[in-house]
Amino acid sequence: MPMSSVRKRTWTSPNGEEKTRWVVDYKDSAGKRRAKQFVRKKEADAWLIKTAWHVTQGPHTPDSQSITVISAGELWLARARRDQLEHTTIAAYEQHLRLHIVPLLGHRKLSQLTKPAIEAFRDILIETRSRPMAARVMRSLRSLIGEAERRGYIAQNVAHGVAVRRANRDQRRIEIPSKVEMRAMVDAAKASDNPMDAPLVLTCVFQGLRASELRGLPWRSVDLRAGTLHIEQRADSRLLIGPPKSSAGRRIVPLADCVVSSLRKWRLRCPATDLDLVFPSPRGKPLSHASLHKMHLWPVQVTAGICDPKLDSAGDPVIDNKGAIKKAARYSTHALRHCAASLWIEQRVNPKRIQKWIGHSSIQMTFDVYGHLFDQADADAAVMAAVEREVFGAVDATQLQQEA
Repeated sequence: MPMSSVRKRTWTSPNGEEKTRWVVDYKDSAGKRRAKQFVRKKEADAWLIKTAWHVTQGPHTPDSQSITVISAGELWLARARRDQLEHTTIAAYEQHLRLHIVPLLGHRKLSQLTKPAIEAFRDILIETRSRPMAARVMRSLRSLIGEAERRGYIAQNVAHGVAVRRANRDQRRIEIPSKVEMRAMVDAAKASDNPMDAPLVLTCVFQGLRASELRGLPWRSVDLRAGTLHIEQRADSRLLIGPPKSSAGRRIVPLADCVVSSLRKWRLRCPATDLDLVFPSPRGKPLSHASLHKMHLWPVQVTAGICDPKLDSAGDPVIDNKGAIKKAARYSTHALRHCAASLWIEQRVNPKRIQKWIGHSSIQMTFDVYGHLFDQADADAAVMAAVEREVFGAVDATQLQQEA
């Protein structure tokens, strides 16, 4: 850093008090003259040595050119809204900024953030928040600083590489209904007074759709003749129809014969809607996530006996107005999505095909979620026919179609 120096500055304040500061004069990487003051010469010398190296390497941003973490956060959120990210994603970003990042770092300038400062921030998160929340907030902070770097407000992302590691003991295995539970669910759905329950539950168990994909599924994407399901859209948390969350979400999934048969019958009874939905709400709109569970999946599980006592915040059973203990269903659509993947794995389907059918963005994600199941696979037969036999037992195809 040529022509840099540390000089002593002395002046008299309006009240007659003599004051002293040590001033570092230097040129930044663009050749512009800069200055920074310190109370002690030792601090000025140390800062000059560090900054001289940063200037030669490029990653130096003068404080006067920098912005606060709060301002960077607003720019980061504006980018997320401009890119039309998922509504729930933006809401999570806003929460991370408001409740976690701003209280701890908000008024600091980006240029004053260092790797040790970010490490200290991470440690505070781990001590005061749950590990999953701390990990999410750290990802948001990295993204926030990355956006500021892209805009030129900081020369490097000092949060890069700082992460919250989850210990193996903290990683929970996915929850998958047993085959006995799967069959009990299907039987209860077929016996239900609601004709939509059977095709809905069968699609959940055998096709591996996300809840949003299930809620936004149109009939034009269901090819009953070819036995395929084209995932091309989804319903978000505001019940708006849009594309899948990622390019990997667009996929074609083979339909099990029992699902084809059940959907064929349901199509004749399904009320027509403007959106041509396979599983519409009573008002002809996409089902909300809550309605999908409360109106369909949870009652079916309670009827099938796949439930546990509902507990209050104190851990005591909740009693209804008739004096009976309320029941809570065990599985959500996310757990039922794992049913399909586990059954495919048992039939030794190629992991790459499972990745495509389930809609994962990478094969690593598939192994991270289902790796332990691949080790347990021991069946070897035609995939969809064997899957049906595993759940329903020795039932011929004709009888299956009559029951659906």
